[in-house]
Amino acid sequence: MKRVYASAAAAVAAFALIGAVVGALADATWGWAAFAAGLLGIVAYHVSHLARLARWVANPLAGNVPEGYGEWDRVLAALHRLERSAERRELQLAEALTRFRRAAQALPDGVVILDGASRIEWCNPTAESHLGIDARADLGQPIANLVRDPLFVDYLAAGEDAPAVRVQRGPGLALTLRLVPYGEDQKLLLSRDVTHAERVETMRRDFVANVSHELRTPLTVLVGFLETVRSLKLDPQRVRDYLGMMDEQAARMQRIIEDLLTLSVLEAAPPPPEERIRVAALLERLRADAEALSRGRHTLEVTGQPSQDLVGAEAELTSAFANLVSNAIRYTPSGGRVTLFWSDGPEGASFTVADTGIGIAPEHIPRLTERFYRVDRSRSRETGGTGLGLAIVKHALARHQATLEVESRPGAGSRFTVRFPPQRVQPAEPATRPEASPR
Repeated sequence: MKRVYASAAAAVAAFALIGAVVGALADATWGWAAFAAGLLGIVAYHVSHLARLARWVANPLAGNVPEGYGEWDRVLAALHRLERSAERRELQLAEALTRFRRAAQALPDGVVILDGASRIEWCNPTAESHLGIDARADLGQPIANLVRDPLFVDYLAAGEDAPAVRVQRGPGLALTLRLVPYGEDQKLLLSRDVTHAERVETMRRDFVANVSHELRTPLTVLVGFLETVRSLKLDPQRVRDYLGMMDEQAARMQRIIEDLLTLSVLEAAPPPPEERIRVAALLERLRADAEALSRGRHTLEVTGQPSQDLVGAEAELTSAFANLVSNAIRYTPSGGRVTLFWSDGPEGASFTVADTGIGIAPEHIPRLTERFYRVDRSRSRETGGTGLGLAIVKHALARHQATLEVESRPGAGSRFTVRFPPQRVQPAEPATRPEASPR
């Protein structure tokens, strides 16, 4: 602006000089007239630029700063540069806000921005799902009107210093809600789904309790027999009987520990190797094991012609299949039938173990693969089960992207089917014939 003042002063001085020259050559009246005309020109020049600037200030459209002449061109050009700089800053802020909202929308936790009166200013899709609110329709609504859980309402009234609160949103969703103050009288409401974490914690507690119970029973028997043998004078036959029962209990504890170690290995192991598992040979081994376990008490049958082999860890899948076969033998009374059936095709392959055993009630089927879950505890102990077999089957199959389907009715037998996806099978290799020995 100093340059504008200097330019205006120079123009006034120039017109004053012109007026003095005109007054000396003609008349003083003409000299003053020339000076006045110059001043009017200067005023008109500045008034016109001020009018343009006033019109733009009244409606400051982006990119529409008026142009000027002379010294006003410098002033308006500087204003234009300032406007472009402000536009760039506004664009950067808009981009930063967009990135923030995208990041908040991608968060696994729910985020709700509340004002000082706990009214909704913004929320991400996760918060909409968790709390049952609509980001558009519920804008400006008090959060307490939409989340009416008494625990949350009390937490909201207690302020930000209160610890996070747990609320139940329906039968299958548990949330923790936490208020975090930020900015000027604003708050973030964070919601986190803790359903899975609580379920895992429940399973952990049940697992510890079950392990303690399963190991305590045989251990109590062992301690009792040891005290009896040590404190009483028993004949040799009675001692042998007690030692035999102690051996059975020790073997049971050993089976439980071995199965627990197997489960631990399956859970922590890297992905299974891409080994070829020859199904025809595997079925023959399963048949031989079933015959040895049955000891002629059941009718055994193996059906299906394998045209494909499996891909994966042979030891894991052999253990899983053997568990299903041994269960069928152990829970099928003498004279019953156990059938092993293999099927394969373009959509994958399946292995089925069907029996005519005691069957399973429908309410027990969803929990069969839980650790230590037993339909009948007394019968499971009689048959030598640890309650971990189907849990091992579940983990071994999951590592091979396979699924386990169970069909059963009390008194009508059971049918366990393992289904493998196409990526877990490949065409079977032709059987190699042994070379003829030279005569």
